Amino acid sequence: MRYELVIFDNDGVLVDSEPLANTVLSGYLTELGHPTSYEESLRDYMGSAVHRVHDLVAERTGQKLPEDFETTLNFRTFAAFEQELVAVDGVEEFLGKLVADGVDYCVASSGSHERIRVGHRRTGIDQWFEEEWIFSSEDVGRGKPAPDLFLYAAERMGVAPERCVVIEDSPLGVEAARAAGMDVYGFTSMMPADRLTGVTGHFSDMSQLPGLLA
Repeated sequence: MRYELVIFDNDGVLVDSEPLANTVLSGYLTELGHPTSYEESLRDYMGSAVHRVHDLVAERTGQKLPEDFETTLNFRTFAAFEQELVAVDGVEEFLGKLVADGVDYCVASSGSHERIRVGHRRTGIDQWFEEEWIFSSEDVGRGKPAPDLFLYAAERMGVAPERCVVIEDSPLGVEAARAAGMDVYGFTSMMPADRLTGVTGHFSDMSQLPGLLA
């Protein structure tokens, strides 16, 4: 493999959480008086940290979300995860290949550390990630689309940005990876390829990744 470090986004790339999370988010925003469809939630918030939800609602309506918004959102999201969350098909096979080939990897997610861990435990992929390989937007001042999180992950893993490759499924994540000076491959299982502009390449199935990164 021509890269020294593979940086995974989490939601939608490692765990199939985007349908569940955006169903919960759109429903909760609508309940609070900010009508949001599932499709609008994907368009506006997929791949972002929760502060983006606060920012966009305030920008569009002049209103603030409740102080306990994140706590309630997490409670509902994690409850959905416990019922239905699964790992992305083929991701464990790809992680196993990285281990066999001696290639380092980590996760850099807009989600909180708690959200990452809940998802990993529920799907069983926690066995593939040491504590020091998990990075969250909570660790940096700015989440995606700023490059800070990916640059932080690379620094902590001891690899130069140009030797890293990012696996992403959202436009915000792709933008962040490009701003960090990293190659990025766009996973099109949910997001159309034409929304993931500027990527190094696209793929629709995890089994395609080894050939792309060789």
